[in-house]
Amino acid sequence: MSPNILGDISLDPAFVFGQILRRLRKEANLTQESLALKAGVERNFVSLIERGINQPTIRIMFKLAHALNTTPSKMLVLVEKTLQSKSRPTK
Repeated sequence: MSPNILGDISLDPAFVFGQILRRLRKEANLTQESLALKAGVERNFVSLIERGINQPTIRIMFKLAHALNTTPSKMLVLVEKTLQSKSRPTK
């Protein structure tokens, strides 16, 4: 996994999406395997997304959101808020 243009991987949207997915999965008390089964995807793909190595398609994002009883838009809002909070300059 390579860092973004700024050199800070924590500002990479794919990496942050993976962090959000992992957080939501754990809050739902799901393993990667159980989430994958509910979403109809491979377990290793969930792992790759959570690590920021792979990025889901729109279709997969909808499947994951449905399996987590949320919406893709709510997931993306969490990503956006996380990115905004990390990119703010500190005093």
